[in-house]
Amino acid sequence: MSALAAELGAINLSQGFPDYDCPAELKELVSQAMQQGYNQYAPMAGLMSLREVIAAKTEKLYGAVYDPETEITVTAGGTQAIYTAISTVVNPNDEVIIFEPAYDAYAPAVRMMGGLVKSLQLEPPDYRINWEMVKRLITNRTRMIILNSPHNPTATMLRKEDIDQLISIINSRDIFILSDEVYEHLIFDGRTHESMARYAELRDRSFIVASLGKTFHVTGWKLGYCIAPAYLMREFRKIHQFLVFSVNTPMQFAAAEYLKNEEHYNYLPGFFQQKRDHFRAGLEQSRFKLLPCEGSYFQSVFYDAISDEKDTDFVVRLTREFGVAAIPTSAFYSKGTDFKVIRFCFAKTQETLDKAVDRLIKV
Repeated sequence: MSALAAELGAINLSQGFPDYDCPAELKELVSQAMQQGYNQYAPMAGLMSLREVIAAKTEKLYGAVYDPETEITVTAGGTQAIYTAISTVVNPNDEVIIFEPAYDAYAPAVRMMGGLVKSLQLEPPDYRINWEMVKRLITNRTRMIILNSPHNPTATMLRKEDIDQLISIINSRDIFILSDEVYEHLIFDGRTHESMARYAELRDRSFIVASLGKTFHVTGWKLGYCIAPAYLMREFRKIHQFLVFSVNTPMQFAAAEYLKNEEHYNYLPGFFQQKRDHFRAGLEQSRFKLLPCEGSYFQSVFYDAISDEKDTDFVVRLTREFGVAAIPTSAFYSKGTDFKVIRFCFAKTQETLDKAVDRLIKV
């Protein structure tokens, strides 16, 4: 869809990246690091200064103590961390439970390891997890459960009752958790991000993935990290070492310095909630039906009042005829399930969002 948007000169609300620049201070910190000669390999696990500030942030936000020496690794983005975590524990014929619609990197990584994907389909408008169905999916071969909150593409979040159910399910079972928390700071309306780090029963068997690219509006830097208990991180690093070895050095220096100021991430909920509210208010004038948006920078909508086309056909026509690109959510289902829902990204300038709304209200 991004390629089609570029070809047609359409407004691209499809792929999840900002159309505005990162803070000037952050770029200056990278420049300083380069000028000071920090241009050679960083340590395999990441700069200690960055791992220390990540540990401090995690403890402050979630009350969880992680050892930066043995339990935090800096990665080349969130997706690399996801692939490496899956590779660490999934063996041939192991079963991995994922919830669809799902980020498209999960299932291929499981299959690359010879694992079997067992998907549970979530349905609009609320996309809540049916934990009784999860229990039915679990067998003695279940190796991992993959969670994503705030969720892409549905913008829903795990709640305390979900955590309670998860704890009861994995209690006394040898199941690991991969928790994709790259949108941890993009939470709205005073909600609480239920990180796996908050709960000892989950923390002790979880890989938690985060993205500094998402946090700092620099998705092109491909900078993320994984935190996990030492016994898991030790194995994680055995794969990380031969997959990427280490991550770009000057960006790590910049991130380590920039993260010291808590305001550089504490402002994000308000920043993105303003964009969400502005975009939703505009779409209220259209024939699209808004779905809830609790976190992330995605807004999903029903278009069934407009057309009965397949969502894949509808988004192409929307791009060609109205000049706005979106993502069909059937792309996030392994069976291509079509609920007549499409996803917009609102990590854009107000000018971009206003232009998009002007076009969408004509649909």
